[in-house]
Amino acid sequence: MEGQPPEDGASAVHGGRAPTLTRTTRACHPRHGSRRSGRKPLTWRCIVWFAAAMVTGTGPCLGQPPSGGSDGETAWNFVVILCDNLGYGDVGCFGSTRYRTPHLDRMAAEGLRLTHCYSASGVCTPSRAALLTGCYPRRVGLDNPQPDGAVLRPVSHNGLHPEEITIAEVLRGVGYTTTCIGKWHLGDQPAFLPTRQGFDSFFGIPYSDDMTPRPGTNWPPLPLMEGERVVEAPVDRNELTRRYTERAIAFMEANRQRPFFLYLPHAMPGSTTAPFSSGRFRGASGEGPYGDAVLELDWSAGAILDAIRRVGIADHTLVVWTSDNGAPRRNPPQGSNAPLKGWGYSIEEGGMRVPAIVWAPGTIAAGQQCAELCTLMDLLPTFAHLAGAELPADRVIDGHNVWSLWCNPHTERSPYDAFYYYHRDRLRAVRSGPWKLYLAEDEPTAGGGSPQEFAYRPTGLFHLVKDVAEQRNELARRPEVVDRLLGYARRAGQDLGDGARVGANVRPVGWVEHPTPRLVKNPAR
Repeated sequence: MEGQPPEDGASAVHGGRAPTLTRTTRACHPRHGSRRSGRKPLTWRCIVWFAAAMVTGTGPCLGQPPSGGSDGETAWNFVVILCDNLGYGDVGCFGSTRYRTPHLDRMAAEGLRLTHCYSASGVCTPSRAALLTGCYPRRVGLDNPQPDGAVLRPVSHNGLHPEEITIAEVLRGVGYTTTCIGKWHLGDQPAFLPTRQGFDSFFGIPYSDDMTPRPGTNWPPLPLMEGERVVEAPVDRNELTRRYTERAIAFMEANRQRPFFLYLPHAMPGSTTAPFSSGRFRGASGEGPYGDAVLELDWSAGAILDAIRRVGIADHTLVVWTSDNGAPRRNPPQGSNAPLKGWGYSIEEGGMRVPAIVWAPGTIAAGQQCAELCTLMDLLPTFAHLAGAELPADRVIDGHNVWSLWCNPHTERSPYDAFYYYHRDRLRAVRSGPWKLYLAEDEPTAGGGSPQEFAYRPTGLFHLVKDVAEQRNELARRPEVVDRLLGYARRAGQDLGDGARVGANVRPVGWVEHPTPRLVKNPAR
Protein backbone atom coordinates (compact mmCIF):
# COMPACT_ATOMS: atom_id res chain seq x y z
CA MET A 1 0.00 0.00 0.00
CA GLU A 2 1.39 3.33 -1.05
CA GLY A 3 3.01 5.44 1.62
CA GLN A 4 2.14 3.00 4.39
CA PRO A 5 4.74 2.22 7.07
CA PRO A 6 6.15 -1.30 7.49
CA GLU A 7 3.70 -2.05 10.30
CA ASP A 8 1.06 -2.76 7.69
CA GLY A 9 2.60 -6.18 7.16
CA ALA A 10 4.07 -8.28 4.41
CA SER A 11 0.91 -8.35 2.37
CA ALA A 12 0.96 -4.66 1.49
CA VAL A 13 0.25 -4.06 -2.18
CA HIS A 14 2.75 -1.76 -3.84
CA GLY A 15 0.54 -0.60 -6.65
CA GLY A 16 1.91 -3.22 -9.01
CA ARG A 17 5.46 -1.86 -8.72
CA ALA A 18 7.77 -4.79 -8.07
CA PRO A 19 11.05 -4.61 -6.18
CA THR A 20 14.38 -4.21 -7.94
CA LEU A 21 15.04 -7.94 -8.13
CA THR A 22 12.10 -8.45 -10.51
CA ARG A 23 14.06 -7.64 -13.66
CA THR A 24 16.83 -9.95 -12.64
CA THR A 25 14.54 -12.90 -11.99
CA ARG A 26 12.42 -12.31 -15.09
CA ALA A 27 15.54 -12.43 -17.21
CA CYS A 28 15.81 -16.07 -16.17
CA HIS A 29 12.36 -16.88 -17.52
CA PRO A 30 10.88 -17.07 -21.03
CA ARG A 31 9.99 -13.83 -22.76
CA HIS A 32 6.34 -12.92 -22.33
CA GLY A 33 4.07 -13.10 -25.32
CA SER A 34 6.28 -14.99 -27.76
CA ARG A 35 5.96 -18.71 -28.32
CA ARG A 36 9.06 -18.69 -30.53
CA SER A 37 11.37 -16.58 -28.48
CA GLY A 38 13.11 -19.40 -26.63
CA ARG A 39 15.00 -18.61 -23.44
CA LYS A 40 17.18 -15.69 -22.63
CA PRO A 41 20.77 -16.52 -21.73
CA LEU A 42 21.59 -16.78 -18.05
CA THR A 43 23.08 -13.39 -17.26
CA TRP A 44 25.65 -12.70 -14.55
CA ARG A 45 22.85 -11.11 -12.51
CA CYS A 46 20.89 -14.34 -12.65
CA ILE A 47 23.96 -16.29 -11.58
CA VAL A 48 24.43 -14.00 -8.59
CA TRP A 49 20.72 -14.25 -7.74
CA PHE A 50 20.71 -18.04 -7.90
CA ALA A 51 23.86 -18.19 -5.77
CA ALA A 52 22.19 -15.98 -3.17
CA ALA A 53 19.09 -18.17 -3.30
CA MET A 54 21.15 -21.25 -2.48
CA VAL A 55 22.43 -19.50 0.63
CA THR A 56 19.15 -17.96 1.80
CA GLY A 57 16.72 -20.57 0.54
CA THR A 58 14.36 -17.83 -0.67
CA GLY A 59 15.25 -17.58 -4.33
CA PRO A 60 13.15 -17.73 -7.48
CA CYS A 61 11.89 -20.81 -9.29
CA LEU A 62 14.39 -23.62 -9.02
CA GLY A 63 14.65 -24.58 -12.64
CA GLN A 64 14.30 -23.14 -16.12
CA PRO A 65 10.61 -23.65 -16.90
CA PRO A 66 9.36 -24.65 -20.35
CA SER A 67 8.80 -21.71 -22.68
CA GLY A 68 6.46 -23.01 -25.35
CA GLY A 69 6.30 -25.95 -27.69
CA SER A 70 8.23 -24.63 -30.70
CA ASP A 71 11.93 -24.90 -31.55
CA GLY A 72 12.19 -28.29 -29.86
CA GLU A 73 11.20 -27.00 -26.42
CA THR A 74 8.68 -28.72 -24.19
CA ALA A 75 5.55 -26.73 -23.40
CA TRP A 76 3.84 -26.51 -20.04
CA ASN A 77 0.85 -28.70 -19.27
CA PHE A 78 -1.77 -27.07 -17.03
CA VAL A 79 -4.04 -28.86 -14.54
CA VAL A 80 -6.64 -26.96 -12.48
CA ILE A 81 -8.41 -28.96 -9.77
CA LEU A 82 -11.37 -27.03 -8.35
CA CYS A 83 -13.35 -28.31 -5.37
CA ASP A 84 -16.92 -27.18 -4.72
CA ASN A 85 -17.74 -25.40 -1.43
CA LEU A 86 -14.59 -26.65 0.31
CA GLY A 87 -13.56 -24.42 3.20
CA TYR A 88 -10.25 -22.69 3.90
CA GLY A 89 -9.92 -24.68 7.11
CA ASP A 90 -10.83 -28.10 5.67
CA VAL A 91 -7.28 -29.03 4.62
CA GLY A 92 -4.48 -30.15 6.91
CA CYS A 93 -1.86 -27.88 5.38
CA PHE A 94 -4.21 -24.92 5.97
CA GLY A 95 -4.74 -25.80 9.61
CA SER A 96 -7.45 -28.46 9.73
CA THR A 97 -7.18 -30.93 12.60
CA ARG A 98 -10.51 -32.58 11.81
CA TYR A 99 -10.17 -33.79 8.22
CA ARG A 100 -7.29 -35.96 6.99
CA THR A 101 -5.69 -34.74 3.75
CA PRO A 102 -2.27 -36.45 3.49
CA HIS A 103 -1.99 -36.13 -0.28
CA LEU A 104 -2.76 -32.40 -0.27
CA ASP A 105 -0.37 -31.93 2.65
CA ARG A 106 2.35 -33.60 0.58
CA MET A 107 1.43 -31.44 -2.41
CA ALA A 108 1.86 -28.33 -0.27
CA ALA A 109 5.19 -29.63 1.09
CA GLU A 110 6.38 -30.07 -2.49
CA GLY A 111 4.93 -26.79 -3.75
CA LEU A 112 3.56 -23.38 -2.82
CA ARG A 113 0.64 -22.51 -0.53
CA LEU A 114 -1.29 -19.36 -1.44
CA THR A 115 -2.69 -18.10 1.87
CA HIS A 116 -4.29 -14.89 0.54
CA CYS A 117 -5.88 -16.27 -2.63
CA TYR A 118 -9.43 -15.27 -3.53
CA SER A 119 -12.21 -16.47 -5.71
CA ALA A 120 -14.09 -13.55 -7.22
CA SER A 121 -17.39 -14.54 -5.60
CA GLY A 122 -18.75 -16.40 -2.60
CA VAL A 123 -20.90 -18.66 -4.83
CA CYS A 124 -20.12 -21.05 -7.63
CA THR A 125 -21.43 -19.78 -10.99
CA PRO A 126 -19.78 -16.34 -10.76
CA SER A 127 -16.57 -17.70 -9.23
CA ARG A 128 -16.19 -20.25 -12.06
CA ALA A 129 -16.87 -17.61 -14.68
CA ALA A 130 -14.13 -15.46 -13.15
CA LEU A 131 -11.62 -18.31 -13.06
CA LEU A 132 -12.09 -19.18 -16.73
CA THR A 133 -12.30 -15.63 -18.15
CA GLY A 134 -9.90 -13.78 -15.82
CA CYS A 135 -12.66 -11.23 -15.14
CA TYR A 136 -14.89 -10.18 -12.28
CA PRO A 137 -18.28 -11.90 -12.59
CA ARG A 138 -20.05 -8.56 -12.97
CA ARG A 139 -17.85 -7.75 -15.97
CA VAL A 140 -19.14 -10.81 -17.85
CA GLY A 141 -22.76 -10.51 -16.70
CA LEU A 142 -22.80 -13.50 -14.35
CA ASP A 143 -22.97 -11.66 -11.04
CA ASN A 144 -26.75 -11.85 -10.61
CA PRO A 145 -28.44 -12.69 -13.93
CA GLN A 146 -32.22 -12.73 -13.87
CA PRO A 147 -34.33 -14.74 -13.46
CA ASP A 148 -31.68 -17.08 -11.99
CA GLY A 149 -30.10 -14.85 -9.34
CA ALA A 150 -26.88 -15.81 -7.59
CA VAL A 151 -26.29 -19.06 -9.54
CA LEU A 152 -27.59 -20.50 -12.79
CA ARG A 153 -30.47 -22.96 -12.54
CA PRO A 154 -31.25 -25.95 -14.77
CA VAL A 155 -32.93 -25.07 -18.06
CA SER A 156 -31.77 -21.47 -17.77
CA HIS A 157 -31.92 -18.73 -20.37
CA ASN A 158 -28.52 -17.50 -19.15
CA GLY A 159 -24.94 -18.66 -19.60
CA LEU A 160 -21.38 -17.52 -20.20
CA HIS A 161 -21.57 -15.46 -23.39
CA PRO A 162 -20.13 -17.36 -26.40
CA GLU A 163 -17.98 -14.33 -27.23
CA GLU A 164 -16.19 -14.48 -23.88
CA ILE A 165 -12.68 -15.92 -24.15
CA THR A 166 -11.74 -18.66 -21.70
CA ILE A 167 -8.43 -20.17 -20.62
CA ALA A 168 -9.25 -23.11 -22.87
CA GLU A 169 -9.69 -20.88 -25.93
CA VAL A 170 -6.46 -19.00 -25.26
CA LEU A 171 -4.48 -22.24 -24.90
CA ARG A 172 -6.17 -24.07 -27.76
CA GLY A 173 -5.12 -21.15 -29.96
CA VAL A 174 -1.47 -22.12 -29.43
CA GLY A 175 -1.90 -25.84 -29.96
CA TYR A 176 -3.18 -27.19 -26.64
CA THR A 177 -5.56 -30.11 -26.21
CA THR A 178 -8.23 -29.11 -23.69
CA THR A 179 -10.81 -30.91 -21.60
CA CYS A 180 -13.33 -30.11 -18.87
CA ILE A 181 -14.11 -33.03 -16.55
CA GLY A 182 -16.56 -32.22 -13.77
CA LYS A 183 -19.13 -29.62 -12.80
CA TRP A 184 -19.59 -26.84 -15.39
CA HIS A 185 -22.35 -24.52 -14.05
CA LEU A 186 -21.93 -21.78 -16.65
CA GLY A 187 -25.04 -22.58 -18.66
CA ASP A 188 -26.69 -25.87 -19.60
CA GLN A 189 -27.89 -24.88 -23.07
CA PRO A 190 -25.84 -26.16 -26.04
CA ALA A 191 -24.56 -22.65 -26.86
CA PHE A 192 -23.02 -22.37 -23.40
CA LEU A 193 -21.50 -25.82 -22.88
CA PRO A 194 -17.72 -26.35 -22.48
CA THR A 195 -17.42 -27.62 -26.05
CA ARG A 196 -18.52 -24.15 -27.23
CA GLN A 197 -16.05 -22.40 -24.89
CA GLY A 198 -12.72 -23.81 -26.06
CA PHE A 199 -12.81 -27.33 -24.61
CA ASP A 200 -12.23 -30.20 -27.02
CA SER A 201 -14.18 -32.53 -24.74
CA PHE A 202 -16.49 -32.48 -21.71
CA PHE A 203 -17.43 -35.21 -19.26
CA GLY A 204 -19.51 -34.12 -16.31
CA ILE A 205 -22.64 -32.49 -14.97
CA PRO A 206 -23.85 -29.11 -16.28
CA TYR A 207 -24.75 -27.63 -12.87
CA SER A 208 -24.70 -28.35 -9.13
CA ASP A 209 -25.21 -31.75 -7.53
CA ASP A 210 -28.25 -30.53 -5.56
CA MET A 211 -30.17 -29.32 -8.62
CA THR A 212 -32.46 -32.31 -8.95
CA PRO A 213 -36.23 -32.62 -9.53
CA ARG A 214 -38.36 -31.16 -6.78
CA PRO A 215 -41.89 -29.82 -6.35
CA GLY A 216 -42.55 -26.64 -8.27
CA THR A 217 -39.66 -27.00 -10.74
CA ASN A 218 -39.31 -28.36 -14.25
CA TRP A 219 -35.79 -29.57 -13.57
CA PRO A 220 -34.78 -32.83 -15.25
CA PRO A 221 -32.95 -35.73 -13.57
CA LEU A 222 -29.33 -34.70 -12.92
CA PRO A 223 -27.59 -35.45 -16.23
CA LEU A 224 -24.09 -36.79 -16.84
CA MET A 225 -22.88 -35.49 -20.21
CA GLU A 226 -20.29 -36.65 -22.70
CA GLY A 227 -19.63 -33.70 -24.96
CA GLU A 228 -23.08 -32.26 -25.69
CA ARG A 229 -24.97 -35.54 -25.19
CA VAL A 230 -26.56 -36.82 -21.99
CA VAL A 231 -25.29 -40.35 -21.35
CA GLU A 232 -26.88 -40.98 -17.92
CA ALA A 233 -29.75 -39.47 -15.97
CA PRO A 234 -29.94 -39.40 -13.08
CA VAL A 235 -26.22 -39.87 -12.51
CA ASP A 236 -25.05 -41.70 -9.39
CA ARG A 237 -23.56 -38.81 -7.42
CA ASN A 238 -21.65 -41.19 -5.15
CA GLU A 239 -19.41 -42.15 -8.07
CA LEU A 240 -18.67 -38.69 -9.50
CA THR A 241 -15.33 -38.00 -7.79
CA ARG A 242 -14.01 -41.47 -8.65
CA ARG A 243 -15.16 -41.34 -12.28
CA TYR A 244 -13.86 -37.83 -12.81
CA THR A 245 -10.47 -38.81 -11.43
CA GLU A 246 -10.18 -41.90 -13.60
CA ARG A 247 -11.21 -39.93 -16.69
CA ALA A 248 -8.68 -37.19 -15.88
CA ILE A 249 -5.85 -39.72 -15.53
CA ALA A 250 -6.80 -41.36 -18.82
CA PHE A 251 -6.77 -37.96 -20.53
CA MET A 252 -3.26 -37.18 -19.26
CA GLU A 253 -1.97 -40.60 -20.29
CA ALA A 254 -3.41 -40.20 -23.79
CA ASN A 255 -1.94 -36.69 -24.21
CA ARG A 256 1.46 -37.09 -22.58
CA GLN A 257 3.22 -36.23 -25.84
CA ARG A 258 1.37 -32.95 -26.46
CA PRO A 259 0.59 -29.86 -24.38
CA PHE A 260 -2.74 -30.07 -22.59
CA PHE A 261 -5.06 -28.15 -20.30
CA LEU A 262 -7.08 -30.27 -17.87
CA TYR A 263 -9.83 -28.43 -16.00
CA LEU A 264 -11.19 -30.69 -13.24
CA PRO A 265 -14.02 -28.92 -11.34
CA HIS A 266 -15.25 -31.45 -8.80
CA ALA A 267 -18.88 -31.59 -7.65
CA MET A 268 -17.92 -32.29 -4.03
CA PRO A 269 -18.30 -31.54 -1.16
CA GLY A 270 -21.08 -29.82 -3.08
CA SER A 271 -24.32 -28.18 -2.07
CA THR A 272 -26.30 -30.96 -0.38
CA THR A 273 -26.54 -31.43 3.38
CA ALA A 274 -24.96 -34.91 3.01
CA PRO A 275 -22.10 -34.93 0.46
CA PHE A 276 -21.52 -37.97 -1.70
CA SER A 277 -18.57 -40.37 -1.90
CA SER A 278 -17.84 -43.78 -3.39
CA GLY A 279 -18.01 -47.01 -1.41
CA ARG A 280 -14.29 -47.07 -0.67
CA PHE A 281 -14.55 -43.79 1.23
CA ARG A 282 -18.07 -43.87 2.64
CA GLY A 283 -17.70 -44.01 6.41
CA ALA A 284 -13.89 -44.06 6.20
CA SER A 285 -13.21 -40.63 7.65
CA GLY A 286 -15.06 -40.98 10.94
CA GLU A 287 -16.33 -37.42 10.33
CA GLY A 288 -19.58 -38.10 8.53
CA PRO A 289 -20.42 -37.64 4.84
CA TYR A 290 -18.58 -34.32 4.61
CA GLY A 291 -15.37 -35.84 5.96
CA ASP A 292 -15.74 -38.81 3.60
CA ALA A 293 -16.09 -36.46 0.61
CA VAL A 294 -13.00 -34.50 1.69
CA LEU A 295 -11.05 -37.74 2.10
CA GLU A 296 -11.96 -38.82 -1.43
CA LEU A 297 -11.08 -35.41 -2.87
CA ASP A 298 -7.70 -35.73 -1.18
CA TRP A 299 -7.25 -39.19 -2.70
CA SER A 300 -8.18 -37.74 -6.10
CA ALA A 301 -5.52 -35.03 -5.89
CA GLY A 302 -2.92 -37.62 -4.90
CA ALA A 303 -3.93 -39.91 -7.76
CA ILE A 304 -3.61 -37.03 -10.25
CA LEU A 305 -0.11 -36.12 -9.03
CA ASP A 306 0.98 -39.78 -8.97
CA ALA A 307 -0.20 -40.17 -12.57
CA ILE A 308 1.74 -37.07 -13.62
CA ARG A 309 4.90 -38.55 -12.12
CA ARG A 310 4.22 -42.00 -13.58
CA VAL A 311 3.77 -40.81 -17.18
CA GLY A 312 6.95 -38.71 -16.95
CA ILE A 313 5.55 -35.20 -17.34
CA ALA A 314 6.13 -33.78 -13.84
CA ASP A 315 8.96 -31.51 -14.98
CA HIS A 316 6.67 -29.56 -17.32
CA THR A 317 3.25 -29.80 -15.66
CA LEU A 318 1.82 -27.03 -13.48
CA VAL A 319 -1.00 -28.03 -11.13
CA VAL A 320 -3.23 -25.59 -9.26
CA TRP A 321 -5.53 -27.06 -6.60
CA THR A 322 -8.18 -24.85 -4.98
CA SER A 323 -11.89 -24.32 -4.18
CA ASP A 324 -14.55 -22.16 -5.84
CA ASN A 325 -15.58 -20.49 -2.53
CA GLY A 326 -15.70 -21.13 1.19
CA ALA A 327 -17.69 -23.75 3.07
CA PRO A 328 -21.31 -22.56 3.55
CA ARG A 329 -23.05 -22.46 6.91
CA ARG A 330 -24.78 -25.74 7.77
CA ASN A 331 -26.71 -26.90 10.82
CA PRO A 332 -25.11 -28.99 12.19
CA PRO A 333 -21.87 -27.43 10.89
CA GLN A 334 -20.06 -29.09 8.00
CA GLY A 335 -16.77 -27.73 6.81
CA SER A 336 -14.67 -24.96 8.26
CA ASN A 337 -13.19 -21.69 7.10
CA ALA A 338 -11.09 -21.23 10.25
CA PRO A 339 -9.29 -19.08 11.15
CA LEU A 340 -11.19 -16.79 8.80
CA LYS A 341 -14.47 -15.11 9.67
CA GLY A 342 -17.72 -16.09 8.01
CA TRP A 343 -19.09 -18.69 5.64
CA GLY A 344 -19.42 -19.38 1.95
CA TYR A 345 -21.96 -17.37 -0.04
CA SER A 346 -20.79 -14.20 1.76
CA ILE A 347 -18.24 -11.42 1.26
CA GLU A 348 -16.50 -12.18 4.54
CA GLU A 349 -13.05 -13.73 4.29
CA GLY A 350 -14.46 -17.20 4.89
CA GLY A 351 -16.67 -16.78 1.85
CA MET A 352 -14.13 -15.70 -0.75
CA ARG A 353 -10.61 -16.51 0.48
CA VAL A 354 -9.88 -20.06 -0.65
CA PRO A 355 -7.18 -22.63 0.04
CA ALA A 356 -4.85 -22.89 -2.96
CA ILE A 357 -1.73 -24.92 -3.73
CA VAL A 358 0.57 -24.51 -6.74
CA TRP A 359 2.72 -27.52 -7.69
CA ALA A 360 5.46 -27.55 -10.31
CA PRO A 361 8.29 -29.79 -9.03
CA GLY A 362 11.75 -28.71 -10.04
CA THR A 363 10.50 -25.23 -10.97
CA ILE A 364 8.59 -23.79 -8.02
CA ALA A 365 10.53 -24.24 -4.79
CA ALA A 366 9.10 -26.75 -2.33
CA GLY A 367 7.53 -25.85 1.00
CA GLN A 368 6.93 -22.18 0.22
CA GLN A 369 4.10 -19.86 1.26
CA CYS A 370 2.83 -16.77 -0.53
CA ALA A 371 0.98 -14.29 1.70
CA GLU A 372 0.39 -11.77 -1.09
CA LEU A 373 -3.06 -11.09 -2.51
CA CYS A 374 -3.77 -13.05 -5.67
CA THR A 375 -6.97 -14.43 -7.20
CA LEU A 376 -8.28 -17.24 -9.37
CA MET A 377 -8.71 -14.60 -12.10
CA ASP A 378 -4.90 -14.71 -12.43
CA LEU A 379 -4.86 -18.19 -13.94
CA LEU A 380 -5.74 -17.04 -17.46
CA PRO A 381 -3.00 -14.38 -17.83
CA THR A 382 -0.43 -16.55 -16.01
CA PHE A 383 -1.08 -19.61 -18.16
CA ALA A 384 -1.08 -17.45 -21.29
CA HIS A 385 2.32 -16.06 -20.31
CA LEU A 386 3.79 -19.50 -19.76
CA ALA A 387 2.31 -20.88 -22.98
CA GLY A 388 3.47 -17.92 -25.06
CA ALA A 389 -0.12 -17.03 -25.93
CA GLU A 390 -1.49 -13.55 -26.48
CA LEU A 391 -4.23 -12.20 -24.24
CA PRO A 392 -7.29 -10.75 -25.98
CA ALA A 393 -6.65 -7.07 -26.66
CA ASP A 394 -10.27 -6.04 -27.23
CA ARG A 395 -11.50 -6.34 -23.63
CA VAL A 396 -10.63 -5.69 -20.03
CA ILE A 397 -9.01 -8.62 -18.19
CA ASP A 398 -8.98 -8.18 -14.41
CA GLY A 399 -6.49 -10.91 -13.51
CA HIS A 400 -2.71 -10.57 -13.58
CA ASN A 401 0.25 -12.66 -14.62
CA VAL A 402 1.48 -13.79 -11.18
CA TRP A 403 4.17 -16.23 -12.30
CA SER A 404 6.92 -14.04 -10.85
CA LEU A 405 4.97 -13.83 -7.58
CA TRP A 406 4.63 -17.61 -7.39
CA CYS A 407 8.33 -18.01 -8.11
CA ASN A 408 9.46 -15.33 -5.65
CA PRO A 409 6.83 -15.23 -2.89
CA HIS A 410 9.20 -13.60 -0.38
CA THR A 411 10.37 -10.71 -2.58
CA GLU A 412 7.60 -9.97 -5.10
CA ARG A 413 4.47 -8.02 -4.21
CA SER A 414 0.88 -8.44 -5.29
CA PRO A 415 0.01 -6.75 -8.60
CA TYR A 416 -3.39 -5.69 -7.20
CA ASP A 417 -3.96 -2.08 -6.18
CA ALA A 418 -7.37 -3.21 -4.99
CA PHE A 419 -9.61 -6.27 -4.96
CA TYR A 420 -13.40 -5.95 -5.01
CA TYR A 421 -15.88 -8.12 -3.10
CA TYR A 422 -19.23 -8.19 -4.88
CA HIS A 423 -22.24 -9.92 -3.35
CA ARG A 424 -24.46 -10.69 -6.30
CA ASP A 425 -24.61 -7.32 -8.12
CA ARG A 426 -23.60 -5.13 -5.17
CA LEU A 427 -20.10 -3.95 -4.23
CA ARG A 428 -19.83 -4.71 -0.52
CA ALA A 429 -16.10 -4.51 0.34
CA VAL A 430 -12.68 -3.49 -1.00
CA ARG A 431 -9.23 -4.80 -0.09
CA SER A 432 -5.95 -2.99 -0.70
CA GLY A 433 -2.77 -4.39 0.79
CA PRO A 434 -3.67 -5.79 4.22
CA TRP A 435 -6.70 -3.49 4.67
CA LYS A 436 -10.30 -4.48 3.99
CA LEU A 437 -13.09 -1.89 4.02
CA TYR A 438 -16.72 -3.00 4.32
CA LEU A 439 -19.43 -0.91 2.65
CA ALA A 440 -23.04 -0.42 3.75
CA GLU A 441 -25.73 -2.61 2.22
CA ASP A 442 -27.88 0.38 1.29
CA GLU A 443 -27.69 1.74 -2.26
CA PRO A 444 -24.79 4.19 -2.62
CA THR A 445 -25.82 7.79 -3.14
CA ALA A 446 -24.66 10.14 -5.86
CA GLY A 447 -21.16 11.48 -5.29
CA GLY A 448 -19.97 15.03 -5.32
CA GLY A 449 -17.92 14.65 -8.49
CA SER A 450 -19.08 13.45 -11.89
CA PRO A 451 -22.69 12.28 -12.37
CA GLN A 452 -21.43 8.69 -12.57
CA GLU A 453 -19.62 8.81 -9.22
CA PHE A 454 -20.81 6.90 -6.17
CA ALA A 455 -20.65 7.96 -2.53
CA TYR A 456 -20.25 4.85 -0.38
CA ARG A 457 -20.84 4.58 3.36
CA PRO A 458 -18.07 2.59 5.11
CA THR A 459 -19.02 0.32 8.01
CA GLY A 460 -15.80 -1.46 9.00
CA LEU A 461 -12.04 -1.49 8.40
CA PHE A 462 -9.89 -4.51 9.26
CA HIS A 463 -6.19 -5.36 8.97
CA LEU A 464 -6.24 -8.86 7.52
CA VAL A 465 -2.65 -9.68 8.47
CA LYS A 466 -2.71 -8.63 12.13
CA ASP A 467 -6.41 -9.44 12.58
CA VAL A 468 -7.11 -12.52 10.47
CA ALA A 469 -10.54 -13.12 12.07
CA GLU A 470 -11.69 -9.49 11.46
CA GLN A 471 -12.35 -8.71 15.13
CA ARG A 472 -10.89 -5.18 15.54
CA ASN A 473 -12.67 -2.46 13.60
CA GLU A 474 -10.11 0.27 12.77
CA LEU A 475 -12.58 2.53 10.96
CA ALA A 476 -12.32 5.46 13.37
CA ARG A 477 -8.55 5.18 13.82
CA ARG A 478 -7.39 5.09 10.19
CA PRO A 479 -9.34 7.74 8.25
CA GLU A 480 -6.57 8.07 5.63
CA VAL A 481 -6.87 4.35 4.80
CA VAL A 482 -10.66 4.63 4.65
CA ASP A 483 -10.45 7.55 2.21
CA ARG A 484 -8.04 5.71 -0.04
CA LEU A 485 -10.14 2.55 -0.16
CA LEU A 486 -13.28 4.59 -0.81
CA GLY A 487 -11.48 5.98 -3.83
CA TYR A 488 -10.99 2.44 -5.10
CA ALA A 489 -14.68 1.69 -4.45
CA ARG A 490 -15.72 4.68 -6.54
CA ARG A 491 -13.41 3.51 -9.31
CA ALA A 492 -15.07 0.08 -9.24
CA GLY A 493 -18.51 1.66 -9.32
CA GLN A 494 -17.64 3.52 -12.50
CA ASP A 495 -15.87 0.59 -14.17
CA LEU A 496 -18.00 -2.40 -13.09
CA GLY A 497 -21.13 -0.68 -11.79
CA ASP A 498 -23.12 -1.39 -8.68
CA GLY A 499 -26.70 -2.58 -8.31
CA ALA A 500 -28.84 -1.19 -11.12
CA ARG A 501 -26.04 1.18 -12.14
CA VAL A 502 -24.23 -0.30 -15.17
CA GLY A 503 -20.46 0.13 -15.31
CA ALA A 504 -18.58 1.52 -18.28
CA ASN A 505 -16.73 -1.72 -19.09
CA VAL A 506 -19.16 -4.57 -18.53
CA ARG A 507 -20.22 -7.12 -21.13
CA PRO A 508 -23.54 -8.92 -21.63
CA VAL A 509 -24.46 -12.32 -20.27
CA GLY A 510 -25.29 -15.03 -22.80
CA TRP A 511 -29.00 -15.57 -23.44
CA VAL A 512 -31.14 -18.09 -25.31
CA GLU A 513 -34.81 -17.41 -25.84
CA HIS A 514 -36.18 -20.94 -25.53
CA PRO A 515 -34.09 -23.13 -23.19
CA THR A 516 -34.59 -26.88 -23.22
CA PRO A 517 -33.72 -29.53 -20.61
CA ARG A 518 -30.74 -31.83 -21.01
CA LEU A 519 -32.28 -35.30 -21.29
CA VAL A 520 -31.20 -38.79 -22.33
CA LYS A 521 -32.12 -39.29 -25.98
CA ASN A 522 -33.99 -42.52 -26.66
CA PRO A 523 -32.71 -43.85 -30.02
CA ALA A 524 -35.78 -46.10 -30.35
CA ARG A 525 -38.13 -43.15 -30.69
